[in-house]
Amino acid sequence: MTIKPVHIVGGGLAGCEAAWQLSRRQIPVVLHEMRPVRKTDAHQTDTLAELVCSNSFRSDDHENNAVGLLHEEMRRCGSLIMQAADANKVPAGGALAVDRDGFAGAVQSAIEQSECVTVERDEIDGLPPSDWDKVIIATGPLTSPALAAAVCDLTGEDSLAFFDAIAPIVYKDSIDFSIAWYQSRYDKPGPGGSGKDYINLPLSEAQYHAFIDAILAGEKTAFKEWEGTPYFDGCLPIEVMAERGRETLAFGPMKPVGLTNPYGDKPYAVVQLRQDNALGTLYNMVGFQTKLKYAEQTRIFQTIPGLENASFARLGGLHRNTFIRSPKVLDGTLRCKADPRLRFAGQITGVEGYVESAAVGLLTGLFAAMERAGRDVVPPPATTALGALIGHISGGAVADTFQPMNVNFGLFPPLEQRVKKKERRQAMSRRALADLNIWRQTVDGASIGTAAE
Repeated sequence: MTIKPVHIVGGGLAGCEAAWQLSRRQIPVVLHEMRPVRKTDAHQTDTLAELVCSNSFRSDDHENNAVGLLHEEMRRCGSLIMQAADANKVPAGGALAVDRDGFAGAVQSAIEQSECVTVERDEIDGLPPSDWDKVIIATGPLTSPALAAAVCDLTGEDSLAFFDAIAPIVYKDSIDFSIAWYQSRYDKPGPGGSGKDYINLPLSEAQYHAFIDAILAGEKTAFKEWEGTPYFDGCLPIEVMAERGRETLAFGPMKPVGLTNPYGDKPYAVVQLRQDNALGTLYNMVGFQTKLKYAEQTRIFQTIPGLENASFARLGGLHRNTFIRSPKVLDGTLRCKADPRLRFAGQITGVEGYVESAAVGLLTGLFAAMERAGRDVVPPPATTALGALIGHISGGAVADTFQPMNVNFGLFPPLEQRVKKKERRQAMSRRALADLNIWRQTVDGASIGTAAE
C-alpha cells in the first residue's frame, strides 16, 4: 500500500517530534526546514532542533511539578525530544538541562537516519500546495513573514506577538571562585546532578542596589516598530523586571533563599549560573534575559562579584515571536478551522517553553497518524498534562486575551475526591499517568505497520 507523506513545515523541536511519532508508525514524512536557505534572527546554526533561548527543560519532578509530569508523559509516549534530552543532560539541580550541541545533534541524527523521513531544506513562503493533503505547520515563533502573512489571510485573525529573550553565557574559567561557590537551591539534586549544580555569585544590599541602578540607566536596544509588543511574563528582560520595582529581581531570579554563602554573611541577592554544555566550560546566567546593548551588558555584568573578569561566549538579546490566536483558529485536534488539512504545532500555537512546544508536536504527529490509519482522532484526557495543555490552547483560554502559557496544574480539572493540599499535586500526577496509560492503548491502535518501542 502506498501511503502519502505527511508534510511538516519547520525543523524545530515540535516539527522533529511530530516527524518522529509518524515515522515510528511507518508513515512517510517530508520535513521542510528553511535554514540555511533563509536564516532567522535568533538561530546560530543550521541544525534541526537548535535550542535558542535556554538549555533548560525546567523541573523534572513528575510527582510535584506539572512540567515534570509533562516530561514523564512524553517519555511514555516515546518522545524523541525527551530521549535526546535524557541522553545529553547536564547538572542543573532539580531541573533537566541539556548540552545544546549534543541534544540538537542527537535529534538531527535520529531524524536523518529514519527511513520514513525526508528532510528538505527549503522555505515554504505561503500556504502549502493543495496536493499536500496532511500538513503540520511547526514553524515556531520565528515563522517566515510570507508564511505568517498567508496564515493571517487564511484565518482572518491577526497574529499576536511578544518578545522572547536570550540570556548571556559565561566562560567558566573566567569566574572568580574565591567569591563564587557551587550549590543548588536547598541542595536539591536533579537529573545527572549532585545538589551542587549551580555557580552562585553573592551581592550585598549595597551591591544589589548599585546593580539595579546600573541596569535602569544602561543603554538599551531600540526596537522602533517592534515597541509596544507585549512581553511574555515568563521571560521578562531583567531591566523590565527592575522597572516594576527595585526589589523585583531580589524576589525573582536573584532571590537568595535556599542558598548559603561559605565565604561570609548571607547575601542579599544571588546571581545563579547553570551549566550549559557537557564539558562544563560554559555557564548560562539564569533569568538574565536582556535588551541592554552588548557593551553595556559587559560593563554592567562585570560589576557582579565574581564576574569582574568574566568573558562571555554569548551576550543576551531579544527577538520578536509570533503566535496565532489558537482558541479561535484551531479545533480540539489542532486543525485549522479554515483549512482542516492544516495542523499547527509548537510555539506558534501559543504554548511557551521547549517542552510544551515539543509536546504539541508529539500530539500533532499522533493525530496525523490516527487519521492516516483511518481512525477517529482521540485527544488525550484533560486530566493529563498533554490533555490539559491542548485543552487550554484549543478552547480553554479566552481567545480575546490569549497569551503564551506554560503547562501548570491550574489547567487541570480538579480532583473528584478531597485530598490534603500538600498531597494534591501528587494525586493529580497519579491520576494523569493512569489516564495516560489508558489513552495510549487508543493511540497504539493507530499504527500503520509497527510502532517501534
